[in-house]
Amino acid sequence: MESTTPGVAPHVLVVDDDPSIRQMLVDFLGDYDFRVSAAASGAEMAVALTREPVDLLVLDVRLPDEDGIQIARRLREQSDLAIIVITGRRDEADRVMALELGADDYVTKPFSPRELLARIRALLRRTSMRDSRKDPGARAFRFAGWELNVGLRKLTSPQAEVVGLSNGEYNLLTAFLGAPQRVLTRTQLLELSRLHDDEVYDRSIDVQVGRLRRKLEVQGEPALIRTDRGVGYTFLANVEILR
Repeated sequence: MESTTPGVAPHVLVVDDDPSIRQMLVDFLGDYDFRVSAAASGAEMAVALTREPVDLLVLDVRLPDEDGIQIARRLREQSDLAIIVITGRRDEADRVMALELGADDYVTKPFSPRELLARIRALLRRTSMRDSRKDPGARAFRFAGWELNVGLRKLTSPQAEVVGLSNGEYNLLTAFLGAPQRVLTRTQLLELSRLHDDEVYDRSIDVQVGRLRRKLEVQGEPALIRTDRGVGYTFLANVEILR
């Protein structure tokens, strides 16, 4: 579904039922050397995703056949495809829901194409570069029975099940694994996760931590992430670096 190949223009899939927005984004992003495909519905999107690899999805939440946030949730369960949601909703609860259910970022209508371009570029950078704080010799991290394969970006549970991570969750987890048993402030985590570069939006970190906890922590088992109130978070598990 997703594949960024060095030397090849990134492929962006735009999903919006408004033909004027679709055409505007196809033309605008094409001028900046992106390969752009377009779909008008969730069904068309599903077909497009099977035709060729997609690097980033721009997804309107209001589609004629399915809610875009639920599409993002389903895609996140299956892969780590980069997803930016377009929404007309200005309420913070809706933005938080989009992030909780799988989106990596969002823009609110009416939006500037240049702002969307900047967010697309930033998100693609985050998906392709390694965390600067991560041990450069590390090939995998092992903790509490879990294993994160850095090269494959694959997280495997103690039960040998592969667990999908969003880009934000992956960046957050590698930040924690690079500094176990140390308090990381929200400001540090915001920078490491690169969420909403032009906003001070600490709530995004809380959302990402909550999503990561739900994937990693089992009821009745010791917590892996501790909340240090008023400061940030600490990853409590011992971490083994595999080379």
